[in-house]
Amino acid sequence: MSNLATRVLVAVVGIPVILLVTMAGGFYFYGFVLIVALLAMHELYGLARAKGMSPQTGPGMVLGGLIVTSFAWFKVRLLVAGGLLNMGIHVPFPTMAQALLILSLVALPAVMTAELFRGRAGPIMNIAVTLFGAGYVGLCLGSLVGLRELFIPEDFPVYAFFPVHGTAVPDDVAAVLYRWGGYTVIALFASIWLCDSAAYFAGRKFGRHRLFERVSPKKSWEGALAGFLAALGAFQVARLLVLPYMTVPDALVCGVIVGVCGQVGDLAESLLKRDAGVKDSSTLIPGHGGVLDRFDSLLFVTPLVFVYLDFIVF
Repeated sequence: MSNLATRVLVAVVGIPVILLVTMAGGFYFYGFVLIVALLAMHELYGLARAKGMSPQTGPGMVLGGLIVTSFAWFKVRLLVAGGLLNMGIHVPFPTMAQALLILSLVALPAVMTAELFRGRAGPIMNIAVTLFGAGYVGLCLGSLVGLRELFIPEDFPVYAFFPVHGTAVPDDVAAVLYRWGGYTVIALFASIWLCDSAAYFAGRKFGRHRLFERVSPKKSWEGALAGFLAALGAFQVARLLVLPYMTVPDALVCGVIVGVCGQVGDLAESLLKRDAGVKDSSTLIPGHGGVLDRFDSLLFVTPLVFVYLDFIVF
């Protein structure tokens, strides 16, 4: 079976699963993102080991997993604090921002202290790459959970988009709102996939001018332009079909983020692989390489879309 056929077959199987957990949201989506993040961190630490470094893989993955979890903090707080309250125990619970701050304050001295007892060569590089892996993957993929969970009445400006009166948000409105969150994440996935596909096929057919030959010799400006236009179009179509809260300029901004930053993210991951002297981050996904290979664009795009929607649109 050719590499392209393998890629298509994996996509046919994998995409429906991703769509289902995305629309389900909640702990299903959080669990999916957590697994992806842990696999991506493991691959990133593998690249570091290929360079002769010795990252603290276990502690780094735990830290990254906790960072991802902090973006699902509202649901975690309801589950844990609510369960304790039912047992008559009242425990003060930090906010999401406080949880992230606590993790940051604890992580650095903890990783440095652990390195003190390892006796490995290059402690500065080991500490740096451990924290980099947890922060890069944990924060960037954690923001995907944050984006999905923006669409709840507690965090969304419901009254700007729905004719709701009083302080209580009806259940049917909350359900529609949460579906918008699923559609937003799917639109993000679709725009990245279309951008990658357009860049790949247009680059193969029309590519003449190398985009960044030092890092990725096969990528071309022609392919990058096709990917950029595909990302713009994907968000405009999503706005018309399933994202009524999004204006034309909003969809344009999100499309530009995907079309530019998504391709930069792909190049950045190629830089790491080239530095480590490997073709793929792993062989976990047939025809696609590793998890880090498949989600490299998402790592750059998601935080920017999350910040744009949370702090500007909403």
